Amino acid sequence: MTDYIVASRVDWHYREFEKLKEESDGRWHWVSSPEELDARLEVVKPRYIFFLHWSWKVPASVYEAIECVCFHMTDVPYGRGGSPLQNLIIRGHKSTKLSALRMVESMDAGPVYLKRELSLSGAAQNIYERAGRQSIEMLKIIKEQELVPTPQQGEVTEFERRKPSQSELPVQSACSLNVLYDFIRMLDAEGYPASFLITGNFRIEFKDATLEGDTLSTTATITKRSEHGN
Repeated sequence: MTDYIVASRVDWHYREFEKLKEESDGRWHWVSSPEELDARLEVVKPRYIFFLHWSWKVPASVYEAIECVCFHMTDVPYGRGGSPLQNLIIRGHKSTKLSALRMVESMDAGPVYLKRELSLSGAAQNIYERAGRQSIEMLKIIKEQELVPTPQQGEVTEFERRKPSQSELPVQSACSLNVLYDFIRMLDAEGYPASFLITGNFRIEFKDATLEGDTLSTTATITKRSEHGN
């Protein structure tokens, strides 16, 4: 029986993985850290490793020996690089393509197995979960059809990974409610630095944004800043 590994650092992908194990043939293995991946590779030689949401550099010894598939939330070669969701929304995109790529040395530069449409509506958490479900459907196709990836075509555009300090809400006078709404929702996900404002000795973080007409509603959490100014 053929072995397959699904790698992700986030819990919400595991629910989809459990369904995948029941619906698809083969032996399916879940890993959520580089240590778990190394341990698993000592005992199995998978046909594919599918990286759904991974924060660590994969060694060349792994992706050169095993067909490694990663998923990137842009229509590559547009949008290679970090923080794709936030970089797309802040540029005004309402939808994107989820791209399944063969992993190579350069980030997000590998050949493409397939792409699927992905809506960018809702909070970041909703979008990530939507992308996770779509990734599972895509990896099934790759596995079942043994797709051969093709080189990327077009002009390369690279995104820079956003820093936590860039999560401060842009409340300058020229800023619209739509911009504020997009800014709050694009950072509203587990494990991501929420949008915030600093006023005096307090830090205000924002989540659960809704925009109806001329009214933007959100949940605010106020904490006292530390002596280091955070």
